[in-house]
Formats: sequence, structure tokens, C-alpha cells
Amino acid sequence: MSSEFSGHPRGSREYRRLLVALAFAGVATFTQLYSSQGILPLISRDLGVDAATAALTVSGTTAGLAAAVLPWSLLADRIGRLPAMRIAIVSATVLGLLAPLMPDAASLIGVRVVEGLALGGLPAIALTYLAEEVDRRHAATAAATYVAGTSLGGLLGRLVAAPIAEQAGWRIGMGSVAVIAAVAAVVFIALAPRSYGFAFVAGHPLRRLVKVIGMLARDRVMLALWAQGFLLMGGFVTVYNYLAFHLEGAPYFLPPALASLLFTAYLAGTASSRIAGGIAERTGTRPVLLGAAVVMLAGLLLTLAASLLIVIVGLVVMTAGFFAGHAAASAALGQRAAQGRAQAASVYTLGYYAGSSLFGWLGGLALLAGDWPAVVSLVAVLVVLAGVAALAVSPRGGAPARH
Repeated sequence: MSSEFSGHPRGSREYRRLLVALAFAGVATFTQLYSSQGILPLISRDLGVDAATAALTVSGTTAGLAAAVLPWSLLADRIGRLPAMRIAIVSATVLGLLAPLMPDAASLIGVRVVEGLALGGLPAIALTYLAEEVDRRHAATAAATYVAGTSLGGLLGRLVAAPIAEQAGWRIGMGSVAVIAAVAAVVFIALAPRSYGFAFVAGHPLRRLVKVIGMLARDRVMLALWAQGFLLMGGFVTVYNYLAFHLEGAPYFLPPALASLLFTAYLAGTASSRIAGGIAERTGTRPVLLGAAVVMLAGLLLTLAASLLIVIVGLVVMTAGFFAGHAAASAALGQRAAQGRAQAASVYTLGYYAGSSLFGWLGGLALLAGDWPAVVSLVAVLVVLAGVAALAVSPRGGAPARH
């Protein structure tokens, strides 16, 4: 495509196709990534492992994803965004269909880790593909739309798996989610428009990767944006990993099928991510990040209540805060990185899922040591640190850095 290409304008046919395709990519990715999260108590009992070990079916997958994002970004720079995403989504779908067939916890976790390696080719590349193909003026709104799709994917996987798992076993529950992901993958492959903004990157890929990341790491705003993913996602996943264990006990005694309905709180994230994208375009990134941290912390504290209704309200508020912050940070990455967009997004994704893996596992140890208040304390520290990091973001945090 001509170097004059400046991105598909909002409202154009290609713009709409791109957003719909990426929404389905988000469904295919996040239904699989968190398909076991809503059924962890069932997996724990059936396979005879503790909560922290069962949670490795989530944390192991996100760890695999975190480890793979930079290698996938190198491949995407060589063969293009779309071919890399297609390879990733097909591989992950096949592994997702195999995971429920594993006979024990060790093999299940092993397959889930490899599935995470395959899924690593989607989130970071998707944001780069979007930044290259969409008119810069509408990048924040477009990125927020993609994030909204990922929240719907995460919600769908959890809502489908738990009720089926309670009736037919966790294997059937996970398998059903994998089938949904396969359908979404086919839709993505069929709809994603060809890339016009991609330019082949010459030179030694690993050397260039180190050089570009080194350049990006000298930008304090970029470091602050990367920190948002690591800290906020770490806290968010920790809450969703262990809330079902908490609500199984007194005074709630909530069965898994009903506990899975709590994941409808994700709808708050679908709405807040779109709203945050619009606000960020008008006011800049920093106000949205600070507001998101405050909202997330307020919701988190409400989950300490003895009333189930207040816990639910707290979960909704916390989820809205998380997705607002994630949407704002995701959009700012592509705008901030005048060079190395793929690498900027990949490092963000690496931190995002490294936080998910690390704190998602540590949260289990906190639960065993001090029950739910200990989990809330851990997450509160992460959210406060994210708010402090957000102070380093310039008022118009998405403005390109000058190197």
C-alpha cells in the first residue's frame, strides 16, 4: 500500500470489518485463556489438588502467553500481523480442544501452558495491527472497542463453562468453551481485512528487538504504561481466581453455577472500556488511569462485606475500574510509540500476563494464609502502586515520545 495510507477512517467498511474481526479474535482468545477460572473449585476437588495448584490452569496459561509475546512480535515483524495471528489462533484452538482430555493435573497444566504460548500471538499483535490500520484520530476508541470484545470473550467462557461443568463435569465445561472459541476463530479469519499499514522490517530481528525495547524503556511514560498492565491485571485476575473459593464458604454458601454468574460483572468492563476510550481522547490518559485506580480500589474494598449484594456491587465497580485503566493504557501505547509499536505492545502484554501469572498464583497462597482479607490486601497494594505509576504519565499521555 502507498506510504500515504493513514488508516481506515471511522465508519468505513474496512474499519467496521477490522473491529468486528478483532472482537471475535478477543472472544477466541479470552474464552480459552480463562475457561478454567470459573470452575477452579471443581477442578481442585476432582483432581485432588489445592486452590493454588488448580489456579495454575489459569496462571500457567497466562505465563505461557507472557513468555511468547516477544517471539511472536518478532515473527509478526517478518511475516506480517495477519499471518502471525492466524497461525496463533489456529494453534491455540487445537490445544484448547485437547486440554479437557488430559488425565491429571500435571498434564492439564502442561497443555494449558503450551496453549498460552500459542495465544501469545494474539493480544499484542492485535493492538499493533489495529494501530497500523486505523486512523490515528480514532485509535483510542478503536482500541477500547477491541478491549470491550476481550471482556465479552472472558465473560462468555466463564458463563458457559461453570453451569455445564456442574452438571456434566469440568471436562465437558472446558470442551464446550473450546468449541465456541473455534467458531470465533473461523469468523476472525474470514473477516479480518488485509493489512495496508504494515511495512516489512529489515535487519536482524533479535538485535532490532533489543535496540527498540531499550529505546522505549528510556521513556518514563512508556514505563508507566507498562506498569499499569502488570499491576492492574495482576490484581484483577487474583480477585476472579479466588472469589469463588471465598463465596463457597460462610456466610454465602454459593454453588459454582451461581458463583459463575458473578462473571457477568464483565459487562461493566465492556461499557467502561468504551467510555474510558472516549474520555481519554478528550482529557488525556493520566486522568483516566488515576480515576480507574480509585474506582478499582473502592470496588475491591466492598468485596470484604458480609452481604452478598454488596460483594456483587464491589465486583462490578472493581471490574469497571480495571477495564477503564486497561483500555486507556492500551490505546496510549500505540500513540506513544512513534517507533516500535509492535514491541511496545508486546512488552505491555508480557507484563500484563506476567502480573496475571505471578499474582494469580500468589493470591492462592494469600488465601491459604489469611483467607479473603489477605487476598484483598495483596490486590489493594497492587492498585495503589498502579495509581502511583500513573502519576508519571504526562497529562496527554498518548502523545508520541521524541527520541
